[in-house]
Amino acid sequence: MGQQAAANEKYAAFVIDANNGKVLFNRYADDKRYPASLTKMMTLYMMFEALETGRAKLSTPMKVSAFAASRPPTKLGVRAGSTLSVEEAIYGLITRSANDASAVIAEYLGGSEARFAEMMTAKARGLGMSRTTFRNPHGLPNPGQSTTARDMATLGISLREHFPQYYKYFSASSFNFRGQTIRGHNRLLGRIAGVDGIKTGYINASGYNLVSSVSTGNKRLVAVVMGGRTGATRDAHMAELIKEYLPQATTRKSGPLIASWTPGGKGAAPSAGRRTVAALPDRVPVPTMRAASIDARVASAYGSNAAGAVNQAIAAPASRPAIGQDALRNALNQRAPAQRLTVPTANALAPETVAPSPAARRPSLPTAPIPRASIPNAPRPPAAIPSASLDARPTGSVAQSSGWMVQIASTPAKSTAIAMLNEARQQTGNVLANAQALTEVVSSGPETLYRARFAGFSTQAEADDACTALRSRSFACYSVAN
Repeated sequence: MGQQAAANEKYAAFVIDANNGKVLFNRYADDKRYPASLTKMMTLYMMFEALETGRAKLSTPMKVSAFAASRPPTKLGVRAGSTLSVEEAIYGLITRSANDASAVIAEYLGGSEARFAEMMTAKARGLGMSRTTFRNPHGLPNPGQSTTARDMATLGISLREHFPQYYKYFSASSFNFRGQTIRGHNRLLGRIAGVDGIKTGYINASGYNLVSSVSTGNKRLVAVVMGGRTGATRDAHMAELIKEYLPQATTRKSGPLIASWTPGGKGAAPSAGRRTVAALPDRVPVPTMRAASIDARVASAYGSNAAGAVNQAIAAPASRPAIGQDALRNALNQRAPAQRLTVPTANALAPETVAPSPAARRPSLPTAPIPRASIPNAPRPPAAIPSASLDARPTGSVAQSSGWMVQIASTPAKSTAIAMLNEARQQTGNVLANAQALTEVVSSGPETLYRARFAGFSTQAEADDACTALRSRSFACYSVAN
């Protein structure tokens, strides 16, 4: 894949020794790329943190909204109004890369996809992922969602170091979902000795992505390949990297690359609702530190206030934990994040500051919003629909527009109806360019619902054509005379 990669602007790769943090291979690892479904690694990170801190259990049922159920494939196909257990959602993300399950998690933990994406980005900053921005929990096309191969390696290491009890889910090659056997997308599991996860990803704009974790004997690697032209060539390149660099990995673990922890002390079970951060003294020896968030632990290990993510700033401990051999410490002096962070990343994972030579420089995603046209086969979206422009009508009232309307959802939350209207318009482009987006309040027993509708179609045929386009984008839809 070497010559192919050289001509592929989407390509990036990174291999790191997960025992001591030594970078073994780096090609364009700090150039911005689209994460695609690698995004779900962070969605799972947030879910694992909720499990460990007692905010959820594996058996916790999470409600499936109309918005979540309408996410485009790949998906589990859960219906609006049903529930999905936390463990089902975890398996769904890891094996099928289910977009509907990702949205269910986002709404359960964050209230909405947009709010959860903000939480994901804040968490990324806390882990030192300085060049990653999330706009959704699943990785469906969004020009503002970007990352780097190095940041994905940071996240892969974080998942294994912070949540070893849940990391085992990444080795699942299939699971039984309500009588249906769902097989995973990670073809290296069972094919390459030692591969135990983590995640695949693909959208047109990203190419084929893969993060792999390898653990064999006492050697451990995390490797990232982004921008493969096909799933097969991506997998072949990953296999090449593992074969080439696993022999160079050390068998000696030199300490956590990213601060690890156990709530309530070593071996203690998580306790729901317990808050210990505010009670921490200014200086806490690492072996006895008790904290309720990973941000706090990163802060203690690396001498930061964790970007204000904890209630009380935690000063650097009197003696920091060993985080690597001399080569790793030297790497810290040679590397620094592209922008100043309040929470430093693990040494070898920090991006290089030395500019590459002109011959080695490659195109990367700009930090400004990318025109929709840069995503193949995707229409340029019109401006988002502001809430104020939607007509919220009292129960039983009739829309003022004449002709026909199409309805895509009926949801208890107006914000969800608005979000669905915005996304439907973005997904279908010119089909809804002249339609009027509106919400209509109705009563359903004791519950108030908000219908998400588009009005202004002159004939039923026009409304039906719009519904056909919407259904092709996995939106439920039917036409109704006004």
